[in-house]
Amino acid sequence: MAQAQISPERPSIPKLDAAWLRQLALNCGADDAGLIEITRPALDDQRADILRAYPRAKTLLSFVCRMNREPIRSPARSVANLEFHHTGDQVNDVARTVVATLERQGVRAMNPAMGFPMEMDRFPGEKIWVVSHKPVAVAAGMGMMGIHRNVIHPKFGNFILLGTVLIDAEATAYDQPISYNPCLECKLCVAACPVGAISPNGDFNFSNCMTHNYKEFMGGFSDWIENVVDGKDRRAYRSKVSDTETASMWQSLAFGPNYKAAYCLSVCPAGEDVIGPYLSDKAEFLKEVVRPLMEKEETIYVVPGSDAESHVARRFPKKKIKRVGNGVRVRTISAFMRGVSLSFQPGQSKGLAAVYHFTFHGKEPRQATIEIRDGKLTVQEGHLGEADLRVSADSETWLGFLAKERSLLWALLTRRIRIKGSPRLLAAFGKCFPS
Repeated sequence: MAQAQISPERPSIPKLDAAWLRQLALNCGADDAGLIEITRPALDDQRADILRAYPRAKTLLSFVCRMNREPIRSPARSVANLEFHHTGDQVNDVARTVVATLERQGVRAMNPAMGFPMEMDRFPGEKIWVVSHKPVAVAAGMGMMGIHRNVIHPKFGNFILLGTVLIDAEATAYDQPISYNPCLECKLCVAACPVGAISPNGDFNFSNCMTHNYKEFMGGFSDWIENVVDGKDRRAYRSKVSDTETASMWQSLAFGPNYKAAYCLSVCPAGEDVIGPYLSDKAEFLKEVVRPLMEKEETIYVVPGSDAESHVARRFPKKKIKRVGNGVRVRTISAFMRGVSLSFQPGQSKGLAAVYHFTFHGKEPRQATIEIRDGKLTVQEGHLGEADLRVSADSETWLGFLAKERSLLWALLTRRIRIKGSPRLLAAFGKCFPS
């Protein structure tokens, strides 16, 4: 009887009926669902990863589960995190039930995790997730990305979590992206973000967001462990980590990693079911939803010398700044090349206009051109244009220097790292990527 409620009778045709698949997802607990084919151009940058994980994938079923809005908006982040975790469990349950139902009907399918667990053998520096759910959801018509980098569903707004099922069968029809972006560009997410990770022009500072909001996830946990190891006694440990922070880390380890903010999601008024109070009284919406988060007295975690540090001091006088490491150490030159765009601090590059040519040799030979100009970063393969500074380095020595395991002075004296140009340009480069 329960099975009949979950699984509508599937038509016996070579391709899976698209309407049946969507209804299956809804019957299993999803709030909306869409389909895309594995050959969709929107998957070009992750298709190889998907097929590596599941070579049989032909159709991707994208679905959303709605979160309750009031808990997410609460200044008591324990309430918000409870909602995140419960909805995340629901997403994984929906995906698993869809796969189980398809399997019973002779259709192979796989359900990658909504979030954790992930492929941690690739951390840090490599992609640790099997499927990037956001671009899949956008391609399947589940919404559009707002300037806060969350998918905004046309009805539920950004109060959703995303799931994807990989199916070894084609569907009779596929969905397309929606024809408009629900994002209002109201900039409330810009105002509420405690570390200034979201720029009014749409730029996003991944490093600053990760350092604070994900303080008790991978990188933050690594930083905490190093504080434990470095402390020669309890007093040394307590001088770096408060009792409150120790308790919070214990809670994350026992229950699940807790987000420190996610205020961008909390204040977003977009979506048919969400927008009413904002349109009827914007001043009241600011007072009731946005201000309590902006004025909350809390600790904000920043990397020393980052744009986030100056942003908190300037915009949020009631919030306490704590300088931390983000715990991320790249271990390959490929990861370094990808990571510079994620850790770049535009505010720290003020006045810098330079082209850098990097030549790596040894274990991982590679050439690259990095240009910093007008607060923008460009990374390209090979040596392009005229360089203001040339850096030639043994790849392992360079990575050790970035991880603060090798001395730059030692590397320069032993010529494992060589520069041609002003050393000040190398110092200016490093200032743009604090860690």
